[in-house]
Formats: sequence, C-alpha cells, structure tokens
Amino acid sequence: MEYKDYYKILGVSRDADEKEIKKAFRKLARKYHPDMNPGDDSAEEKFKEINEAYEVLSDPEKRQKYNQFGTYYRQYQRAGGTPDDFNWTNWQSQPGGQYTYRTSSPEDLEQLFGQLGGFSDFFETLFGGFGRQGQRTGFSRRSYKAQAQRGRDSEHKIQITLDESFRGTTRILQWEDGRKLEVKIPKGVKSGSKIRLKGQGESAPLGGAAGDLYLKVEVLPHPLYHRKGDDLSMTIPVDLYTAILGGEAEVPAIDKMVKLTIPPGTSNGKKFRLRGLGMPNLKNPSKRGDLFVTVDVRLPKHLSPKEKELFIQLRNLKRD
Repeated sequence: MEYKDYYKILGVSRDADEKEIKKAFRKLARKYHPDMNPGDDSAEEKFKEINEAYEVLSDPEKRQKYNQFGTYYRQYQRAGGTPDDFNWTNWQSQPGGQYTYRTSSPEDLEQLFGQLGGFSDFFETLFGGFGRQGQRTGFSRRSYKAQAQRGRDSEHKIQITLDESFRGTTRILQWEDGRKLEVKIPKGVKSGSKIRLKGQGESAPLGGAAGDLYLKVEVLPHPLYHRKGDDLSMTIPVDLYTAILGGEAEVPAIDKMVKLTIPPGTSNGKKFRLRGLGMPNLKNPSKRGDLFVTVDVRLPKHLSPKEKELFIQLRNLKRD
C-alpha cells in the first residue's frame, strides 16, 4: 500500500498551522477543481488527493495519528523496510472508532465522492471505511455538484470618486494566491451599491462550488456636488449686479460647462433646475437625473468712495 505524504500534497511544512493549511487547500482546490479542468482525469485525481490531505491535516485528531504513523513509518523505511512487508495491523482503524467527518453522515460522503471512491486505501486503513467493505466506484462529478456544500459569500469594500461613478470605471482585484481580476464598475453606482462576482467568494470545505464575492461601493464626497439619488445639487456665486439687473452665470456641470440665465431681481438662495444634467441611472444609463443650482448672491467688498456715493444715491432714491 502506498504511503501518502499529505504535507507534500498540500505543499506545506509539517509544522504548518491551521491557517496555512486552509490557504494551501483553497489555492489547490480551485486550481484542480473538476469544473476548471473538464475531461482531465489527472486533475480529477489530484483534486481528490487534495481533499483527502485536507480532511486529515485540518482535523487535530486525525493529524495527530497521521503524524505518529509518519514518524514510525519513516523509521521503518530507514531501517530498510519495504511497503509490501509493512505490518499495518497496529495502525488499522477499528470498527466503531471515534473519528468524525465534516459531512453529516457516511451516506453524504459517498454522494460527494462515489461509494468510498474519494479516499485512498491508505486513508481508509488509518481512519476507517465507515464500517463498509467491498464495492468502490470512481469519483462522481454529478453527485459532487449536487451535494457538495457551497462556499460562503464574502464582501469587500471599494471606494470610487463621483466622476468615476458618472463615467464608469474599473478596478483590479488581487488575491493572496496571485490571482487577479479586472472588475467593471458600471455608470451610476451609488454608495451602498453591490456588485456580484459569481464564484469569487470563499471555497467550500471539500472543494465544492465557491461562494460569491460582493463588492460594496462607497462613492467619495465631491467638493462641488451633493448627490441625492440620481440628482445633483450645487451652489454657484452670483454678483449683486447680475442678481439685480439679470444676466448669465457659468455653471460647471459634471460633464460640461453650461450658461444659466439669471432673471432680474433674483434673490439669494434662489434654486434653478437644469434637467438631464445629473447622474446616469444605474439600470438605464441613457437616462440622467437633474442638476439643481442654488444662487449665492455675493455683496461687493472694498467699495471705492465713488461706489459708496452711488449706493447712497440709490438708497436715497428708494426712500423718496
């Protein structure tokens, strides 16, 4: 019977902690997952080896027994012993043992891997075949997909500017295992919007379908605009003379400069609505909200003697 070096299979050291083992398992399980390698029997076998190694090394009780066996077996080999002559009797798991498995029942495990076909003879000898002998079948991809536990969804926050929300943008996500993914951020996203990345969440404990990753968007404050839904609002300065006599004011909309007509006698705080100059709608980007412009009438400062005289004359005229 072949000895299985589970540490070598996962590519971790013998003193690796739980976090290192889990990280190595996730990376390899994703790489050799049957869905990622359709028709590749060698990848499928590697995938089963990875699951088996993780089943042992992630369980403290199984790992302790495996380590004890490994130390003894290496000493046996150094003494010149061969696998064919090794006496497995002292290490063979007895019926009714106390080992537990992460699936809810032996039947569930069979559905995941076929009838005991997912674990090697080495594993079953040390940790038991759940009291069953004989018939074995290959790994069942169909039953695996139907029964395997799905990985958990995860969430990641990203920040974008209001201008990026207006035009749409992209972000590059990078994982610890070196994977990169370019994500498209659509036009019109708001703070709190979530972008779903299917299959980019956490891996399942036994290599089942990964969960989804949700990107939660935060749109950073803008120095000019305040956003409410798809509408924008802003304040522009208007001099006293234009407010009294009327005229035009330039308005820096988010995508262009526009001229706003200021009627004569416009009061401070007057609000104007510019249709279609707000943010694009997330579901229908061709449709835009409105821009609301509030007038901030600015009084003249540092008047010359002549200007003061004219204002006095104007005041006197209003009193007459």
